[in-house]
Amino acid sequence: MILIVDSGSTKCDWIAVDKDGKQLREKIRTSGLNPAILKENKIKKIIKESEELMDLKEAVTHVFFYGAGCGTEKPRTMLAHVLQFIFVNAVVDVQEDTMAAVRATLNHDDEAAVVCIMGTGSNCSYYDGKKLHQRVKSLGYSLMDDASGNYFGKELIKDYYYNNMPEEIKIAFEHKYNLDPDVIKYNLYKQPNPNAYLANFAEFMFLNKDSEYTKKLIKSGITRFANNMIFQYKEEIKTVPVHFAGSIAFFSENEIREVAAEMGFIVGNFARRPIQGLVKYHTKDM
Repeated sequence: MILIVDSGSTKCDWIAVDKDGKQLREKIRTSGLNPAILKENKIKKIIKESEELMDLKEAVTHVFFYGAGCGTEKPRTMLAHVLQFIFVNAVVDVQEDTMAAVRATLNHDDEAAVVCIMGTGSNCSYYDGKKLHQRVKSLGYSLMDDASGNYFGKELIKDYYYNNMPEEIKIAFEHKYNLDPDVIKYNLYKQPNPNAYLANFAEFMFLNKDSEYTKKLIKSGITRFANNMIFQYKEEIKTVPVHFAGSIAFFSENEIREVAAEMGFIVGNFARRPIQGLVKYHTKDM
């Protein structure tokens, strides 16, 4: 049995398949397992609380894990250790979430492309057909992650408190969320996963997409992301497509295409959730 895992900071999807790619169980979902944010004991606790995963733990032969926070060695090694501890009979492979986006969006294995993630967090890399290249080291949600869920969540909350929202949008925002300052500060500074908390607010944009305010906010964030991240590869994007993965990208496709037309890069594929592409990738040669 093969477990293929796609984890952001908010949620983590687990699919159990056989060597032919046939799904053996219903998709399992847990909280996100970002090893750059969560401690080892917390990650173990989240996994062990899933009865479905515990039922499978001895039958699993391979774990292919792709996740936010796995781009640097120390958290990646820690997470691999946890997975090996639980799935004792499995070969464990942990990769950063960017590789999931690459493998899920490419038209063929050796295609060169710039690949972007816009989910709870954001990232951008160049894949030359064999290797992944990153020209920006991410400093995480508090300083970077333009055009991500947590970025837009921050912008919405700030606009609300700075009175920069149109009145009808402000009223709708108040009705949907608890905007008490003490509640917000408690979740940001006293609770784990503040990035995931902020990202929850981003849904509001897509529920109110007819508003000029919302359209402007989305397009501004994407333009910022393009300037800071996509144009790190300004020579490459002259000849290769730019693919996108993640729910923010998926629901912002029109705005991304508008920005691309204005800034001069080629939009490629969109994958809301990369996991189905990963199943195909990992079982084609089994």
